[in-house]
Amino acid sequence: MQDTLSICVPAYNSARTLATTLRSVLDQDADFELLVLDNASTDDTGEIARSFGDSRIRVLRNDSVLPIGDNWNRAIRASTGTLVKVVCADDVLRPGALAAQLAVMADGSVAICSGRFEVIDEQGELLETGLGLAGLLGRRDARTLARTIVRLGPAEFGPTAAAMFYREHFDKVGGLRGDLVFPMDVDLFARVCSFGEFHGMTDIVAAWRNSSFNLCSQTSTVSKLTDMYRFHHRIAGDHPELVGRGDVLAGDTRLVRAALHRLRVRTVATVRNRPDLL
Repeated sequence: MQDTLSICVPAYNSARTLATTLRSVLDQDADFELLVLDNASTDDTGEIARSFGDSRIRVLRNDSVLPIGDNWNRAIRASTGTLVKVVCADDVLRPGALAAQLAVMADGSVAICSGRFEVIDEQGELLETGLGLAGLLGRRDARTLARTIVRLGPAEFGPTAAAMFYREHFDKVGGLRGDLVFPMDVDLFARVCSFGEFHGMTDIVAAWRNSSFNLCSQTSTVSKLTDMYRFHHRIAGDHPELVGRGDVLAGDTRLVRAALHRLRVRTVATVRNRPDLL
């Protein structure tokens, strides 16, 4: 039986970018359902999602604002496809992305695939291209995927929108662990990969929006580094067959270097009275 696909778009006060995101999905040459979960937004998020009048779109709304992990889990659990892709409401898919990834996932030995990505600004202008998946192009086993994510960090893997995985595997591992806000997607990807192989695609499949209003920009460096530290040690504790002590040490060392760099930047900004550097 051919796999079916659900594109899940968790959205909170996303009126600025949601239409562009949804159009990038609807223009894909593939069959899918597009599920938008409005996380009790106070702007026009829900109205924009419903305005398309496309039978492929299903719009749900929370009665109250859920934490990001709970919201993403609810979106995925409300989906009906055998395959799932989560697209943040400010990111976009590139033309041909779904067809290319569905072709990869037709190989039953592949549990998850992801492609390379681009960075766009708030207006959608291209800033960088050809990013992601260092050391992960081609077929890789679960251990290589988990070790590489721990050693290099989630930013080197790419945005959530670049990945595609099986709903069945999501359910088996218990979904996203929402207390790991910053790395919760790669934590999930490492765990679902235990059911097969990872395929890193050379195709550029998504664009991540570097903006002043997304969660990444609104999360402090300390919170990100703390989340990453907890991720390293939790994934190693839960899956010692995937991540070893050396991997955790390498990942933690990377975090220390990042913390020291941030400290130097803050010191320079304070001394020179340059708040723009913070």
